[in-house]
Amino acid sequence: MYDHILIRYGEIGLKGKNQMRFIKKLIKDLKFKVKREYGDKVQTSFEKGRIFISLNGDSPEKYYSILKKVFGIVSFSPVIKTGTNFDEISETIMNEIESLENLPSTFKVVTRRADKNYPMKSPEISREIGAHVLRRFPEIKVDIHNPEMEIFVEIRQDFSYIYTKKEQGAGGMPVNSAGRGLLLLSGGIDSPVAGYLAARKGIELSGIHFFSYPYTSQRARDKVVELSKILSEYKGNFYVHMVPFTEIQEEIAKKCEESYWITIMRRFMFRISERVAADNECLALVTGESVGQVASQTLYSMATINQVINIPVLRPLVTMDKEEIIKMAKEIGTYETSIEPYEDCCTAFLPREPKTKPQIFLAEEYEEALDIEGLVERAVKNIEVLKITGDQENDLGLF
Repeated sequence: MYDHILIRYGEIGLKGKNQMRFIKKLIKDLKFKVKREYGDKVQTSFEKGRIFISLNGDSPEKYYSILKKVFGIVSFSPVIKTGTNFDEISETIMNEIESLENLPSTFKVVTRRADKNYPMKSPEISREIGAHVLRRFPEIKVDIHNPEMEIFVEIRQDFSYIYTKKEQGAGGMPVNSAGRGLLLLSGGIDSPVAGYLAARKGIELSGIHFFSYPYTSQRARDKVVELSKILSEYKGNFYVHMVPFTEIQEEIAKKCEESYWITIMRRFMFRISERVAADNECLALVTGESVGQVASQTLYSMATINQVINIPVLRPLVTMDKEEIIKMAKEIGTYETSIEPYEDCCTAFLPREPKTKPQIFLAEEYEEALDIEGLVERAVKNIEVLKITGDQENDLGLF
């Protein structure tokens, strides 16, 4: 009997005069994902505070998996659209209950009036509908605290909407509503979660990954591509820049103090990332760092690594502990891929005792033995760019 899906948004509603710009971005992202999944268009409409999808005979469940991955949607419900006459609303609810395979033992009616000129107030509507239900179905009881079924009524100016369930969405802000960012994607547990959280706030992400063939394998590269495909399910097209990092790591290992290897490697990663970010109009880098998790993620290390760039660095996980990050990785679907046992470039050149309190002046002193500009230039020149869309991977050639 459902003929529409009612979509609710959260933070977008606080945007004042800019609200419609964000709503249009949300609808555009929704239509893109439906077309990518099914190859057809979806009909949407907007009424103040709500977005609606016309089902046109489709089952609402067809769209559930997509709607749960559209940033900006707080929740959604399959609804029956009817008129605003009270008797029509009541009869629609009676028909809906009669269509159930198993009647609930308890119920509750919740009414919301978007049209404040409606002749009955919300509590009165709920009481009257509840009385109709009790008369028609005497075996069902009212329970306002823990009902088995909640009946929701939304009365708007021209139509009313009836529904009995709410599905949770991803929340946040629509894709590409807050500028561009470049995600340092390692292939571990943390960075995909950081990317998800950044995208959830409306940041349009591209990715950058550093690999060190033959120290890292093709399987390690494939792992990053799979993680990128999962992220693209939430944010749409995802461009990943694959950076050859072998020469830089070998030079660092030959010419620099071992305890500073990770610090100097990260400084090079940030230098290269800043170059790529500038060419892609990205306003910030995004990393999966969490304070104190490993040697390169102490505040001392972060300060020493940040010193080589002028672009902001966003760290969405900075205060989260590992268990929180793992829980979120499982929820968004990246965990099983992240724990596949294929090493990234950092673990391939891991010092025996990495420095946890590196000093900027010492990092600079050790780097004097390196051709910084030449190493960065050659790495950037040989970057391979991949375009990830859903489960599709396209090699766009050299950067």
